[in-house]
Amino acid sequence: MMQSEKNTPEPANAAGQQRTDGHDGLGDTVTTTEPADMTTGANAGTNAGTNADGAETAETEAATAADLQRERYLRLAAEYDNYRKRTAKEIQQAGVWGQAEVIRKLLTSLDDLSRVAHLDPVTTDASTVMEGVALVEKNVLKALADLGLEIIDPVELPFDPNLHEAVSTQAAEFPDEDHMVSQVYQRGYLLKGQLLRPARVVVKQYQ
Repeated sequence: MMQSEKNTPEPANAAGQQRTDGHDGLGDTVTTTEPADMTTGANAGTNAGTNADGAETAETEAATAADLQRERYLRLAAEYDNYRKRTAKEIQQAGVWGQAEVIRKLLTSLDDLSRVAHLDPVTTDASTVMEGVALVEKNVLKALADLGLEIIDPVELPFDPNLHEAVSTQAAEFPDEDHMVSQVYQRGYLLKGQLLRPARVVVKQYQ
């Protein structure tokens, strides 16, 4: 009698794969099951973990960079605000010191004017008063000249519309007197080359 072969393979399952190794001592075919290869799954898990760690590191670095940028911006803003306040204070102080210099130059003339103003009219003649006033004018002009003031007094000079203002005209006797200043109603002034007030003058015109 022939023995039946038991060679029907069992279906593979998730735990592994089937392999036919041979026959056992009774003539039956022996089928063994090998464990499934876990390397691919392990690598996939490792890669996923690495990607997650890399993303977390990138987010941390980005947050750190943003914090540094914000601190730098705040520091620059504070420095600029301090600079603006310091500059405004320096400008204000410069204006005060400039005014103080003008006043200091005029203090002597103020003293002279005070002495003239308090002369006794009963015991003081007119010539003494006039001398006192002339002295005050001289000292004031000297103090202002030291500060850069220039007087515009263009009598018998050609009319200059940049420095003079014609308030009236006068007939000229000769052609070479045309557009010459014959009289100054009010003197003009320059401060270091900058016009403060034009001279008001009478201009000759030849017909």
